[in-house]
Amino acid sequence: GSLTPVDGLEGLERTIASTASARQSILRLTPDFRDAAKASAARWANGTPRPLEGIPFGIKDIIDVAGTLTTSGSWWTGDRIAPVDADVVARLRAAGAIPFAMTATTEFATGSPHNPRFGTVTKPGDERRGPGGSSTGAGAALAARLLPLALGTDTGGSIRVPSCWCGTSGLKPSRERVSRAGVAPLSWTLDHVGPMARSVRDLAQTLPWMVAEPDAVLQADCAVLLDATPDLTGLRIGVPVNWFIEDVSTAVMANWCAALATFAALGCAIVPLPGIPVEPLHKGGWWVLLSELAAQLGTLIDLTERFDKGLVVRRKQGMAITAGDYGRALQARVRAQQILLEAMEGVDLIVTPGIGGEAGSLDTLTVDIDGTPFAFQDIISRNTMIFDFTGFPALMLPS
Repeated sequence: GSLTPVDGLEGLERTIASTASARQSILRLTPDFRDAAKASAARWANGTPRPLEGIPFGIKDIIDVAGTLTTSGSWWTGDRIAPVDADVVARLRAAGAIPFAMTATTEFATGSPHNPRFGTVTKPGDERRGPGGSSTGAGAALAARLLPLALGTDTGGSIRVPSCWCGTSGLKPSRERVSRAGVAPLSWTLDHVGPMARSVRDLAQTLPWMVAEPDAVLQADCAVLLDATPDLTGLRIGVPVNWFIEDVSTAVMANWCAALATFAALGCAIVPLPGIPVEPLHKGGWWVLLSELAAQLGTLIDLTERFDKGLVVRRKQGMAITAGDYGRALQARVRAQQILLEAMEGVDLIVTPGIGGEAGSLDTLTVDIDGTPFAFQDIISRNTMIFDFTGFPALMLPS
């Protein structure tokens, strides 16, 4: 009772207005958040709060919020005002949460970190580094404590990469677990919508109110995560022996091994997995993403000067992929699911390093791995794309 939604959001608004990094990650505030905060305060006062009453959340600038400028981070969209809420926004709003701020994204969720319309978002605490994309603003705003919750999208790792590099938590749910209605598409067979927060407990409190088909099983599973002292005895954790632990820095590997030792001390069984042939599946995921990106933006081929250079390069890569290669990549998807499920036989989950190196350089667009610079695209999706391709859920959390 010491804080009301009105007080809380006014405090965040002041912080955003007075902080340079906030002006990078937060593009604009929604037009009706003050009215929503007053309504939430009244519900708390009269004893009728909803499950997420008064919690403000950020929305990646490709997700529609009714009456709010939603641009996909592009000049091409102009001053587009979303006519209605995206399904996921409407669901969170119905649970009492308040759409508060539109957060930065790379252009159409696939451009370079240097957005041509809104500028560059830097990693909180180190302006030389990027926060990771394409949900750049969400990751940075959470790390800077400008928001407690944000909505991101993930097609090759765009929720999990900024969660990794900003030291926050992000969940890519199973494909279609959260509706994509009202979300600008990048790749219609790979796109996912999911929550980003500072802790897994916050994700667990939020996810049941976001899903397209709410169910008691999900609510019960999430409730387990809210237990302060969960019993992990006997949990079987699969650990990779290839791919996921290659092109990984010594520091990241040491941290991953320390996390596994902690799991073992908590009673978990650490089980080496068989070798998983990820490389062709990873390539298949990129073939699908780039082909569908090219299809989405193909009519704009003569307007490349209007777009981010990274987006233009990826579109050209997609246009060079043949229809046969695209079809074979789609066929490989079922096989990819089978391969992962077979590898997970007898284990409850897989734990991998997140990204191979710490947050990358904005000047060079490279990630340092033990003194060797790797291009962003070679590293940031290496451990994430396979789970977009299969549609299986994947969680990024700090350790």
